[in-house]
Amino acid sequence: MANPKKVLLLCGDYVEDYEVMVPFQALLAFGVAVDAVCPGKKAGDICRTGIHQLGAHQTYSESRGHNFSLNATFDEVEAGKYDGLVIPGGRAPEYLANDKSVLELVKKFVSCKKQIASICHGQLILAAADVVNGRKCTAFPLVKPVLIDAGAHWVEPETMASCVVDGNLITGATYEGHPEFIRLFVKALGGNITGSGKRILFLCGDFMEDYEVAVPFQSLQALECQVDSVCPKKKAGEKCPTAVHDFEGDQTYSEKPGHDFVLNSSFEDVSASSYDGLVIPGGRAPEYLALDNEVIKLVKEFMESKKPVASICHGQQILAAAGVLKGKKCTAYPAVKLNVVLGGATWLEPEPIDRCFTDGNLVTGAAWPGHPEFISQFMALLGVRVVF
Repeated sequence: MANPKKVLLLCGDYVEDYEVMVPFQALLAFGVAVDAVCPGKKAGDICRTGIHQLGAHQTYSESRGHNFSLNATFDEVEAGKYDGLVIPGGRAPEYLANDKSVLELVKKFVSCKKQIASICHGQLILAAADVVNGRKCTAFPLVKPVLIDAGAHWVEPETMASCVVDGNLITGATYEGHPEFIRLFVKALGGNITGSGKRILFLCGDFMEDYEVAVPFQSLQALECQVDSVCPKKKAGEKCPTAVHDFEGDQTYSEKPGHDFVLNSSFEDVSASSYDGLVIPGGRAPEYLALDNEVIKLVKEFMESKKPVASICHGQQILAAAGVLKGKKCTAYPAVKLNVVLGGATWLEPEPIDRCFTDGNLVTGAAWPGHPEFISQFMALLGVRVVF
């Protein structure tokens, strides 16, 4: 890729957790350079995120998400150096829509006819910048009055996964629509997906790590793969609560409640022969999944048939319990080193923590910061590519 694409991600405190990280890491995995910035902050600073989800209440709930690390400085940004702009939702757009420097930046992207993708409450910024007049767009339904007052042609989202395209503007209702939202943006940037149509299985469980299931799951869906998620003793439509594991200065990671992850398939219906690959997220779920004989049997079938398997963080506890690490080189979250070594593998130190490794049909990663490498290495084994 002689001229890699480069996009800007517009962040702020209490941006929605999924809506900032999933497109950020997915685009990086697909070979797109992404600068994440926030007004008043510099590269290396963090934005706190919020976990928004619908439930039994009249509106969405919010809890604390991960801390998102910025990799660029807002004051150094020039719109002309980017091919596109991504605006996540959450509560950040409420105050970013009142920031003149943000609005001027968005107007420059529009005047330069750059690709823009905005989701959920991100459209508040578009409305404040006066760039949606006469444009078709959707958003989280509560944003409808603002968009109509700004002159937009409101498109009612049929589901919370709905997306709308109007020229160089892509809008989405919520993070449920990330697969289409990201795919539309990649194609608008000139990307061509090859090798799609692969069928991938995700091995889920209660309190798996929030990012470690959602980011690869939606990234692979964005690549037009059929991705099935299952959990022992649960059926399609049921949920797994997730855990937010973060690095906040303590001797080990912190844990907070994450999003509820909706399964789309039933464990009892699964056969390894029906899939092209397997993904094992980390978190706390692997501790108990490693004790499930049916899980162990399924993992052995994937490994014995040499189908691509990608396991991250604590997921390697399951691989060790299944006895499939003998003679393999792999990494994991450092606390899992004992499992890996006793399982007969050669330990590969994850320095830095985002380092991932491939050995034959097996991709292993240490933690969710490594998703871009983790996903791209798994894509290589599957034969799925994004070409610009």
